[in-house]
Amino acid sequence: MGSTQPSVWSAIRVTEPAGVNLAGVILDSEVLWFAATNTWIVAPERSGEAVVIDAPPDPGGIGRLLARYDLTPVALLLTHGHIDHMGGAESVRKLGAGVFVHPDDDYLTMDPVAQMRGLFGMVPPGEYLPPTQTIGLRHGMELRLAGVDFEVIHTPGHTPGHCCFLVRSEEWLFSGDQLFAGSIGRTDLPGGSFEQLAESMRDRVMPLADETRVLPGHGPETTIGTERKTNPFRGEWA
Repeated sequence: MGSTQPSVWSAIRVTEPAGVNLAGVILDSEVLWFAATNTWIVAPERSGEAVVIDAPPDPGGIGRLLARYDLTPVALLLTHGHIDHMGGAESVRKLGAGVFVHPDDDYLTMDPVAQMRGLFGMVPPGEYLPPTQTIGLRHGMELRLAGVDFEVIHTPGHTPGHCCFLVRSEEWLFSGDQLFAGSIGRTDLPGGSFEQLAESMRDRVMPLADETRVLPGHGPETTIGTERKTNPFRGEWA
Protein backbone atom coordinates (compact mmCIF):
# COMPACT_ATOMS: atom_id res chain seq x y z
CA MET A 1 0.00 0.00 0.00
CA GLY A 2 1.01 3.62 -0.40
CA SER A 3 2.42 6.61 1.34
CA THR A 4 1.98 8.82 4.34
CA GLN A 5 0.68 11.51 1.99
CA PRO A 6 -2.54 10.92 0.00
CA SER A 7 -1.23 12.92 -2.95
CA VAL A 8 1.07 10.11 -4.10
CA TRP A 9 -1.98 7.94 -4.79
CA SER A 10 -3.13 10.18 -7.63
CA ALA A 11 -2.84 8.63 -11.08
CA ILE A 12 -0.03 10.82 -12.37
CA ARG A 13 2.16 9.67 -15.21
CA VAL A 14 5.95 9.79 -14.91
CA THR A 15 7.48 13.23 -15.34
CA GLU A 16 10.04 12.08 -17.91
CA PRO A 17 8.92 10.60 -21.24
CA ALA A 18 8.50 6.84 -21.09
CA GLY A 19 8.97 4.50 -24.01
CA VAL A 20 12.31 3.81 -25.71
CA ASN A 21 15.33 5.68 -24.35
CA LEU A 22 18.45 6.71 -26.23
CA ALA A 23 20.13 3.38 -25.50
CA GLY A 24 17.19 1.54 -27.02
CA VAL A 25 15.96 0.08 -23.74
CA ILE A 26 12.20 0.17 -23.28
CA LEU A 27 10.93 1.65 -20.01
CA ASP A 28 7.22 2.28 -19.63
CA SER A 29 4.49 2.15 -17.01
CA GLU A 30 0.76 2.11 -16.54
CA VAL A 31 -1.28 3.26 -13.54
CA LEU A 32 -3.56 0.36 -12.62
CA TRP A 33 -6.28 -0.73 -10.18
CA PHE A 34 -8.08 1.57 -7.75
CA ALA A 35 -4.90 2.02 -5.69
CA ALA A 36 -3.25 3.71 -8.73
CA THR A 37 -0.26 1.37 -8.70
CA ASN A 38 2.52 1.98 -11.20
CA THR A 39 3.25 -1.22 -13.10
CA TRP A 40 6.59 -0.91 -14.89
CA ILE A 41 8.05 -2.84 -17.81
CA VAL A 42 11.67 -3.02 -18.94
CA ALA A 43 12.82 -4.64 -22.18
CA PRO A 44 15.92 -4.40 -24.36
CA GLU A 45 13.86 -4.19 -27.55
CA ARG A 46 10.40 -4.53 -29.03
CA SER A 47 8.87 -7.91 -29.84
CA GLY A 48 11.00 -9.74 -27.30
CA GLU A 49 11.33 -10.53 -23.62
CA ALA A 50 10.39 -8.15 -20.82
CA VAL A 51 10.58 -7.75 -17.07
CA VAL A 52 7.49 -6.56 -15.21
CA ILE A 53 7.87 -4.72 -11.91
CA ASP A 54 4.80 -5.08 -9.68
CA ALA A 55 1.48 -6.53 -10.77
CA PRO A 56 -1.77 -5.23 -9.25
CA PRO A 57 -4.94 -7.28 -9.77
CA ASP A 58 -5.55 -5.92 -13.27
CA PRO A 59 -4.34 -8.57 -15.74
CA GLY A 60 -5.99 -6.77 -18.63
CA GLY A 61 -4.07 -3.58 -17.92
CA ILE A 62 -0.78 -5.45 -17.61
CA GLY A 63 -1.51 -7.27 -20.86
CA ARG A 64 -2.19 -4.02 -22.69
CA LEU A 65 1.08 -2.54 -21.44
CA LEU A 66 3.04 -5.55 -22.73
CA ALA A 67 1.13 -5.57 -26.02
CA ARG A 68 2.10 -1.94 -26.62
CA TYR A 69 5.59 -3.22 -27.52
CA ASP A 70 4.68 -6.83 -28.41
CA LEU A 71 6.52 -8.13 -25.34
CA THR A 72 6.52 -11.47 -23.54
CA PRO A 73 7.19 -11.36 -19.77
CA VAL A 74 9.97 -13.64 -18.53
CA ALA A 75 10.15 -12.26 -15.00
CA LEU A 76 7.96 -10.42 -12.51
CA LEU A 77 9.78 -8.55 -9.76
CA LEU A 78 7.55 -7.82 -6.78
CA THR A 79 8.73 -4.97 -4.58
CA HIS A 80 6.55 -6.37 -1.79
CA GLY A 81 3.52 -8.47 -0.99
CA HIS A 82 0.70 -5.94 -0.66
CA ILE A 83 -2.29 -6.74 -2.83
CA ASP A 84 -1.96 -3.62 -4.99
CA HIS A 85 1.50 -4.82 -6.05
CA MET A 86 1.06 -8.60 -6.25
CA GLY A 87 -2.64 -9.27 -6.88
CA GLY A 88 -1.97 -9.96 -10.56
CA ALA A 89 1.15 -12.06 -10.03
CA GLU A 90 -0.41 -15.40 -10.92
CA SER A 91 -1.80 -14.05 -14.18
CA VAL A 92 1.69 -12.85 -15.17
CA ARG A 93 3.21 -16.19 -14.08
CA LYS A 94 0.80 -17.99 -16.40
CA LEU A 95 2.28 -15.98 -19.29
CA GLY A 96 5.62 -17.65 -18.58
CA ALA A 97 7.22 -15.26 -16.09
CA GLY A 98 9.14 -16.29 -13.00
CA VAL A 99 7.76 -14.49 -9.94
CA PHE A 100 10.43 -13.01 -7.65
CA VAL A 101 9.55 -11.87 -4.12
CA HIS A 102 11.34 -11.70 -0.77
CA PRO A 103 10.31 -14.60 1.52
CA ASP A 104 9.79 -12.24 4.46
CA ASP A 105 6.63 -11.11 2.69
CA ASP A 106 5.25 -14.61 2.14
CA TYR A 107 2.60 -14.02 4.81
CA LEU A 108 1.17 -11.36 2.48
CA THR A 109 1.95 -12.78 -0.95
CA MET A 110 0.57 -16.25 -0.28
CA ASP A 111 -2.76 -15.20 1.24
CA PRO A 112 -4.11 -12.16 -0.62
CA VAL A 113 -7.72 -12.76 0.43
CA ALA A 114 -6.87 -12.72 4.15
CA GLN A 115 -4.72 -9.66 3.51
CA MET A 116 -7.61 -7.76 1.93
CA ARG A 117 -9.99 -8.71 4.72
CA GLY A 118 -7.48 -7.32 7.19
CA LEU A 119 -6.85 -4.14 5.19
CA PHE A 120 -10.32 -3.35 3.88
CA GLY A 121 -12.66 -5.47 5.99
CA MET A 122 -13.94 -7.07 2.77
CA VAL A 123 -12.80 -8.59 -0.50
CA PRO A 124 -13.54 -6.44 -3.58
CA PRO A 125 -15.00 -8.23 -6.60
CA GLY A 126 -12.35 -9.98 -8.66
CA GLU A 127 -10.00 -12.94 -8.73
CA TYR A 128 -7.11 -12.83 -6.27
CA LEU A 129 -4.86 -15.85 -6.59
CA PRO A 130 -1.43 -16.19 -4.96
CA PRO A 131 1.41 -17.12 -7.29
CA THR A 132 1.71 -20.90 -7.34
CA GLN A 133 5.50 -20.68 -7.70
CA THR A 134 7.92 -18.01 -6.50
CA ILE A 135 11.66 -17.38 -6.46
CA GLY A 136 13.07 -15.92 -3.25
CA LEU A 137 14.90 -12.60 -3.32
CA ARG A 138 17.78 -11.67 -1.02
CA HIS A 139 19.76 -8.48 -0.51
CA GLY A 140 22.61 -8.03 -2.98
CA MET A 141 21.26 -10.59 -5.42
CA GLU A 142 22.19 -9.82 -9.04
CA LEU A 143 19.69 -10.89 -11.67
CA ARG A 144 20.12 -10.83 -15.42
CA LEU A 145 16.60 -10.88 -16.81
CA ALA A 146 15.61 -10.28 -20.44
CA GLY A 147 19.14 -9.06 -21.06
CA VAL A 148 18.97 -6.40 -18.34
CA ASP A 149 20.91 -6.49 -15.05
CA PHE A 150 18.96 -5.85 -11.84
CA GLU A 151 20.41 -5.54 -8.33
CA VAL A 152 18.17 -6.44 -5.40
CA ILE A 153 18.19 -3.98 -2.48
CA HIS A 154 16.30 -5.32 0.53
CA THR A 155 14.63 -2.31 2.19
CA PRO A 156 12.46 -3.49 5.10
CA GLY A 157 10.16 -0.96 6.73
CA HIS A 158 7.03 -0.65 4.63
CA THR A 159 6.87 -4.43 4.87
CA PRO A 160 9.49 -6.87 6.23
CA GLY A 161 10.38 -8.16 2.76
CA HIS A 162 10.18 -4.94 0.76
CA CYS A 163 12.83 -4.70 -1.97
CA CYS A 164 13.93 -2.05 -4.44
CA PHE A 165 15.46 -2.95 -7.79
CA LEU A 166 18.41 -1.04 -9.22
CA VAL A 167 19.42 -1.00 -12.89
CA ARG A 168 22.89 0.52 -12.57
CA SER A 169 23.50 0.78 -16.30
CA GLU A 170 20.57 3.18 -16.64
CA GLU A 171 20.62 4.67 -13.10
CA TRP A 172 17.05 3.52 -12.47
CA LEU A 173 15.72 2.60 -9.04
CA PHE A 174 12.34 0.88 -8.88
CA SER A 175 11.45 1.97 -5.36
CA GLY A 176 8.05 0.36 -4.82
CA ASP A 177 6.56 1.85 -1.66
CA GLN A 178 9.90 2.73 -0.06
CA LEU A 179 10.35 6.20 -1.54
CA PHE A 180 8.01 8.53 -3.42
CA ALA A 181 8.26 12.03 -4.83
CA GLY A 182 8.00 14.10 -1.67
CA SER A 183 7.08 11.24 0.64
CA ILE A 184 7.86 7.74 1.90
CA GLY A 185 5.89 4.53 2.33
CA ARG A 186 3.46 4.15 5.19
CA THR A 187 4.52 1.99 8.12
CA ASP A 188 1.27 1.70 10.09
CA LEU A 189 0.15 -1.57 8.46
CA PRO A 190 0.96 -5.00 9.96
CA GLY A 191 4.66 -5.72 9.60
CA GLY A 192 5.57 -2.07 9.05
CA SER A 193 8.33 -0.30 10.98
CA PHE A 194 9.18 3.38 10.64
CA GLU A 195 12.58 2.78 12.27
CA GLN A 196 13.42 0.06 9.76
CA LEU A 197 12.29 2.16 6.83
CA ALA A 198 14.46 5.07 7.95
CA GLU A 199 17.42 2.71 8.40
CA SER A 200 16.87 1.23 4.94
CA MET A 201 16.74 4.73 3.49
CA ARG A 202 19.91 5.85 5.23
CA ASP A 203 22.01 2.73 4.60
CA ARG A 204 20.77 1.40 1.27
CA VAL A 205 18.87 4.02 -0.73
CA MET A 206 20.37 7.44 -0.05
CA PRO A 207 23.97 6.32 -0.79
CA LEU A 208 22.92 6.08 -4.46
CA ALA A 209 23.96 8.84 -6.86
CA ASP A 210 21.90 12.02 -7.03
CA GLU A 211 21.19 11.37 -10.72
CA THR A 212 19.46 8.06 -10.02
CA ARG A 213 15.88 8.14 -11.31
CA VAL A 214 13.42 6.91 -8.69
CA LEU A 215 10.55 5.02 -10.34
CA PRO A 216 8.04 4.50 -7.52
CA GLY A 217 5.05 2.26 -6.95
CA HIS A 218 2.67 5.24 -6.88
CA GLY A 219 2.76 8.75 -8.25
CA PRO A 220 5.34 10.58 -10.39
CA GLU A 221 9.00 9.76 -10.66
CA THR A 222 11.71 11.74 -8.91
CA THR A 223 15.47 11.50 -8.32
CA ILE A 224 17.62 10.59 -5.35
CA GLY A 225 19.13 14.09 -5.42
CA THR A 226 15.73 15.78 -5.30
CA GLU A 227 14.57 13.66 -2.37
CA ARG A 228 17.87 14.13 -0.55
CA LYS A 229 17.31 17.90 -0.68
CA THR A 230 13.54 18.32 -0.39
CA ASN A 231 11.80 15.22 1.00
CA PRO A 232 9.99 16.29 4.19
CA PHE A 233 11.15 13.10 5.93
CA ARG A 234 14.84 13.57 5.06
CA GLY A 235 15.73 14.41 8.67
CA GLU A 236 14.72 10.90 9.71
CA TRP A 237 17.59 9.29 7.78
CA ALA A 238 20.21 12.05 7.98
